[in-house]
Formats: sequence, C-alpha cells, structure tokens
Amino acid sequence: MGTRLDRSECPCGSGEVLGECCGPLLDGHPAATAEALMRSRYTAFALADRHPGSADHLWRTWHPAKRPADATPDAAQVWEGLVVTEVVDGGPDDEAGEVSFTARWRQGGARGVLTERSFFVRRAGRWVYLDGEVA
Repeated sequence: MGTRLDRSECPCGSGEVLGECCGPLLDGHPAATAEALMRSRYTAFALADRHPGSADHLWRTWHPAKRPADATPDAAQVWEGLVVTEVVDGGPDDEAGEVSFTARWRQGGARGVLTERSFFVRRAGRWVYLDGEVA
C-alpha cells in the first residue's frame, strides 16, 4: 500500500487508517467477521471511484444468487458516516451473521439515511453479503 489514501482515516468509522482497516479487504483479503465485511462494503461505497478495488470488492463479496448485474458504486452519492447498531453472530467461527447499521449520505442537494439489517453467510470459507432489510 503506502498511498496517501491508505494513510487516511478509514470511512467505516473504526478510527483506524484505511491501510490497516478496510483497505486490505478492498484489495482482496478475506474479512474475518461479518461486521468487518459490512464495514469494508460501506467503505467501498464511500470511496467509490477513489479506490480502484471498490467495485471489484462489492462484486466479489455479494452472494452470486443475489448480486446485481452492475455492482459499481455511484460516485455522485457521498457517504458521510456509518454507525453499527447491532451485531448478531458473524464471528470467525460462525457460518452466518447479521449486522444492523445506519449510514448517512448526500447526493446533490438531497440528504438521507439508510438503516439496514444486513445478512451475511460464508461461501467457500469467505464472508459474503446475502441481502438486507431496509428499515
């Protein structure tokens, strides 16, 4: 790594720098937990076109039965903050997990909040996003 972006604070809200937090996951390293995967997926959306691995990460970590044809994040949508509100299972030894979160965004003059309970499963030993319930 070593780029300026890698030394910036990770968008996921962990307080760590990107290169030591979600950056390796965006580059293809597996997430240890469902929460780590959810945070890295938020980071991929937040960085959109500023990190070359963002779209690939979203594609790779979306369950093939559920992923859209195009997983490219919308660079015009600016993600402004993430708060994880609940984690159920999804640890290193689990096969499934749930992560609830609230994320703030803006696009042009519009602002909004996404509140979701995301569902994750292990597929071939790696965490993948299955789907979510938007509140």
